Amino acid sequence: QVQLVESGGGLVQAGGSLRLSCAASGSIFSINAMGWYRQAPGKQRELVATITRGGSTIYAGPVKGRFTISRDNAKNTVYLQMNSLKPEDTAVYYCKQAVVAVVGPHYAVDYWGKGTLVTVSS
Repeated sequence: QVQLVESGGGLVQAGGSLRLSCAASGSIFSINAMGWYRQAPGKQRELVATITRGGSTIYAGPVKGRFTISRDNAKNTVYLQMNSLKPEDTAVYYCKQAVVAVVGPHYAVDYWGKGTLVTVSS
């Protein structure tokens, strides 16, 4: 069983910064891609950023230059540093990790965290 726990969300004023963390625990053999997604009220979940095990990154257009995704493979943790936050960044942020478990299928399975709320006030 694999669990993902996010932390770091909260209320911040426009222009401020927050750092999200997402740690995976359980019977983990390895983790491939890690990513952050967000879902604003009344909208579909959307990609924010992803990072491969080797460190290659992809960012959604609206966050490029403001957000930075990183990972610590030894800690099975992915981070999202969010700077210059805007009210339109308000959403529940979810992490996803592609995990190869110690026991089970020998391919990566996507696991999701429960989400952490980020609210940016104007």
